[in-house]
Amino acid sequence: MFRGRKARIFALRHHALKLGAFGLIGAALLSTNLTSPSFAADYPNRQVRFVVGYPAGGATDILARIFGDYYSRKLGQQFIIENKPGAGNNIGTEMVINSPPDGYTILLVNPANGINASLYKKLNFNFVRDVAPIAGYIRVPNVMEVHPSVPAKTVAEFIEYAKANPGKVNMASSGNGTSIHLSGELFMAMTGVKMAHIPYRGSAPALTDLLAGQVQVMFDNLPASVQHLKAGTLRPLAVTTEVRSEAFPDVPPLGDTVKGYEASAWFGIAAPKGTPREVIDILNKATNEAMKDPSILAKLKEMGGILMSGTPEDFGKVIVSETEKWEKVVRGANLSVD
Repeated sequence: MFRGRKARIFALRHHALKLGAFGLIGAALLSTNLTSPSFAADYPNRQVRFVVGYPAGGATDILARIFGDYYSRKLGQQFIIENKPGAGNNIGTEMVINSPPDGYTILLVNPANGINASLYKKLNFNFVRDVAPIAGYIRVPNVMEVHPSVPAKTVAEFIEYAKANPGKVNMASSGNGTSIHLSGELFMAMTGVKMAHIPYRGSAPALTDLLAGQVQVMFDNLPASVQHLKAGTLRPLAVTTEVRSEAFPDVPPLGDTVKGYEASAWFGIAAPKGTPREVIDILNKATNEAMKDPSILAKLKEMGGILMSGTPEDFGKVIVSETEKWEKVVRGANLSVD
């Protein structure tokens, strides 16, 4: 029986190599069905580590705390948020991937996980291959925002201002290779604007310097900047999605000025490859139930989020498609990190 089970797993993974990235996602999910131990039936029976690859205060951290609190209440065990910033989200990701595949260490997945696959020359893991997708959370626009000292009130005015003041516009980001960074790189590539990229270890410290006027512009994930935009301490010029955000309906899409421009941030949850399918299904069910909770929905709406509820396979497809999309941007901009 044991040899037969291992043979089926080996054959499944061998076939996945032929299928490519989508096959890897499917193999990771299906293999958990073959190897799930019986202890998964009482999951969770102790606290769960919910890892975020950025400091507290950014969009990833906000989402982890919203859903972590719900999981704790729904599943009866504490989901403890652990912020593990560094290396553009890779430190936290690698820690989760190398953790026991038992469901007690999970990851807040974000755009950097798809981007880093092509951005970094050397990684000790292959994200598509080495994780088990659980569920999507939300997709949100980034917002092109400036310090009030910048005279531009529109995207067109900003382009004119930046071109007239070469070397004077600094663009903050939450780190090399994040969606915040690449949203700005895509903007520069499509407009010819030159800005100095200033990477930070997360959205929160980048916002701190933007609010202080140390940097002039940022393409931040909308959730982290909502309160500053509403307070008027930062000025929104555009959202990066093709359509307007319900949270800021008066802010136009960047594509209205820069034709063809589109970018968005996406978030979800994953575990190490080999995590029992029963555990994945428990967390997937809890996630989808959370998205029906009025208090959770209100928070996600305030963040400008579009729900991504669905199956683990649905989220796996998002991971693959976003990885392929941003690879084209990284290659086109000739970006790389050692």
